[in-house]
Amino acid sequence: MYIHLGGDVVVPDKEIIGIFDMNIVSTSSVTLQFLKIAEEEGFVVNISKEKPKSFVLTERDRKSIIYLSPISAVTLIRRARKMFE
Repeated sequence: MYIHLGGDVVVPDKEIIGIFDMNIVSTSSVTLQFLKIAEEEGFVVNISKEKPKSFVLTERDRKSIIYLSPISAVTLIRRARKMFE
């Protein structure tokens, strides 16, 4: 199954490693450093011009991709759970 992350981005659920709320993780200096390094190395894809509400860590072909999504982590998690019901 696939999950719509916002904009024109849809990813297979099997590629998703984690879905994270930006409000919560922005309080962690380690996570902010991780995101900064990932962006410098070209692993971050900003889906929208809006301020991101969540980020989704994925792996495709042994390469990590981080999507900054304008959709809340709660909504993305609900979409993922619906597929397993």
